[in-house]
Amino acid sequence: MRKTALITGITGQDGSYLAEFLLERGYRVHGVIRRCSSFTTQRLEHLYRDSHEPDTRLHLHYGDVLDASGLRRIVSTTKPDEVYNLAAQSHVRTSFDQPLYTAEVVAVGALNVLEAVRDYCESHDKQVRLYQASSSEMFGNATECPQSETTPLRPRSPYACAKVHAYWQAVNHREAYGSFVCNGILFNHESPRRGETFVTRKITRAATRIKLGLQSRLYLGNLSAKRDWGFAGDYVETMWRMLQQPEPDDYVVATGMSHTVGEFLEEAFSSLDLDWREHVEVDANYFRPTEVNELRGDASKAREVLGWRPRVGFEELVRLMVDSDLRLAEQERTLSEAGYAMP
Repeated sequence: MRKTALITGITGQDGSYLAEFLLERGYRVHGVIRRCSSFTTQRLEHLYRDSHEPDTRLHLHYGDVLDASGLRRIVSTTKPDEVYNLAAQSHVRTSFDQPLYTAEVVAVGALNVLEAVRDYCESHDKQVRLYQASSSEMFGNATECPQSETTPLRPRSPYACAKVHAYWQAVNHREAYGSFVCNGILFNHESPRRGETFVTRKITRAATRIKLGLQSRLYLGNLSAKRDWGFAGDYVETMWRMLQQPEPDDYVVATGMSHTVGEFLEEAFSSLDLDWREHVEVDANYFRPTEVNELRGDASKAREVLGWRPRVGFEELVRLMVDSDLRLAEQERTLSEAGYAMP
């Protein structure tokens, strides 16, 4: 029988790749989206079909992880076999400016999802498998590198603190109620679908615009921060693999290699025959109040248990993002020359 999946945060980078992945495997996919006066489904346009068509397998529902009763209604209506909680205020620097909102969405929102699924399972005598999106930011300035599932958590931002709360709530539901819940501790994962305010996409977007004369300067924060960057399209597969195991567990997902922001700059700008030092300035406003120096993951458990390995390396990832943003910059230049402004 065809499985049904419910995804919160489906309009984000990971949500779109996961929806794509599940649809390719024959799933019926339901997504929770927040009501907004402007369209937020751009990443899903290539997947969307009119709901009146008989073969439609992607369905979107208005909701919010902060609306507990609404979540219960959506879970009860969609009757999922698997739930993927990807909803979050996920920008770390922004979490310092909006700590309460971040905590509500990331921590309380996750608990609302856990409880909605638990209530549904108990009332329908059915097991629903749940994936909770955890984050490498939970490790903070860890005392060991690389970080694994057993590394102590030392969060260094409101976002990371909220993710730690959600992580332990997931573990508690697994141990106290027998819920099938897995925490995926994903390290930084990027793609051409990454939001433009995140540092990697900010770099590739600016580099391509500078190349075409649409921009002159790029302002960034800490260039020495080291991160373990992988491709989001690879990482969503592990979310699914976790829920196919006979028992629930927690897994680190990473490449095992870290690079500085400066190295990402070098790779992106040099691919366009540019010297980033001629265009980039450091702005203290982009520094975090508490910085995380290096995140590098040990994904041995995911390799051994899930049979997963990343397919896209660092250089290829940067090239994918640069090529995509170069096409976007070319479109922008064409519209600009014709007297139109990009939306």
